[in-house]
Amino acid sequence: MKILLSNDDGIYAPGLRSLYRALIDAGHEVVTVAPAMEQSGVSSALSARGPLQARPVREDGFSGYALFGTPADCVMLGLFGIFPEDARPDLVMSGINRGPNSGMDVLFSGTVGAAMQGALAGIPSLAVSNADFASDSREQARMAVDLAERMDWAKLPRNVVYNLNFPACPADEIRGLRVCPHGTRWTLSRFDRRTTPDGRPYWWMTDKERLFHSPQAGPDKRWLHEGYMTLTPLKPDFNDESALSLLAELND
Repeated sequence: MKILLSNDDGIYAPGLRSLYRALIDAGHEVVTVAPAMEQSGVSSALSARGPLQARPVREDGFSGYALFGTPADCVMLGLFGIFPEDARPDLVMSGINRGPNSGMDVLFSGTVGAAMQGALAGIPSLAVSNADFASDSREQARMAVDLAERMDWAKLPRNVVYNLNFPACPADEIRGLRVCPHGTRWTLSRFDRRTTPDGRPYWWMTDKERLFHSPQAGPDKRWLHEGYMTLTPLKPDFNDESALSLLAELND
């Protein structure tokens, strides 16, 4: 397959390099466009008010483009800017992210945001994250590539992000795969009020780990806590049909 690869941790992130190597070793053609710097938590943000600059990154065993922009910028430019139309990929892959993207985390994830641009363009899209924050995701990368090869992309719905998460354990201890919905329970953040040396107040989020590790937050987080990979189909459709029906009487 022809793969467009991106992430939100940046072009030098070990997870992206592991996935790139696994794809190449499996015989796939890979084009990489990834942020020049970490862009975690930016969701599907776009750089709409300035130029986008990309520079080639050529190293032993790796090539790609470092973009001074967001993950969504990277995929959009990969699809519609840098490369000719005949370079359109068979699959967009985003990751491997350092840390999970499950439950309501998917609303904020730059990893999912990158894959979402592929889905919106009608291209099969797979986001990949590793819950244990490990720097070495080589075995998880091979497993993600194997799963991508086994998925029947011709039959699966388009305009969907397939969100894959690995549990926080060694690869040889993973208990299997669970296809499941993502959780919709949100855990509120907490902030500490602090003071700069010159007396100005600022606030610091203090419980980011709690947002990522709550097993009560939904089925995908629960399966991850039990040592399973999770695969969750995500649709970019925010319509609420019941509310639309109830509000219809307001139409003139």
